[in-house]
Amino acid sequence: MTTTPSDTLLRDVLTRTKTIACVGVSPNPVRPSNYVGRYLSRKGFRVIPVNPGHAGSVLFGETVVAGLAEIAGPVDMLDIFRRPEAVPPIVEEGLRRLPGLSCVWLQIGIVSPEAEAMCDAVGVTIIQDRCPKIEYQRLFGELRMGGFNTGIVSSRL
Repeated sequence: MTTTPSDTLLRDVLTRTKTIACVGVSPNPVRPSNYVGRYLSRKGFRVIPVNPGHAGSVLFGETVVAGLAEIAGPVDMLDIFRRPEAVPPIVEEGLRRLPGLSCVWLQIGIVSPEAEAMCDAVGVTIIQDRCPKIEYQRLFGELRMGGFNTGIVSSRL
């Protein structure tokens, strides 16, 4: 998947996703990983925070785990807040350890051809250089409330 996924694909991913493993999440409320994770959890997604430096603490009503190996149960999306060079081993582990994984999502500014090749090889959707919070707000009508022209016509405000 390129960095220009269709709105149909984005909407489908965000509609079918129930559980998100958020790798690199920070407990600092001003960090993007924190407010993205908090937003998604408030929208009804189960967000499992993954950060070895904060394992055992609680974020978004979930205990922070040190790594993907500690996650029990299904994960639909792997949302990664790490530098591009750190992405391939995380994706490789996610594809190996999370059997129900259907999407790998790399945040704004993160693109990884290696991760893309791994996902393509096993038929897992990868979205790069995008933010699920921004895309959710854009596709489901919330950005319009802030005065943004989302390009999506609807009778809802």
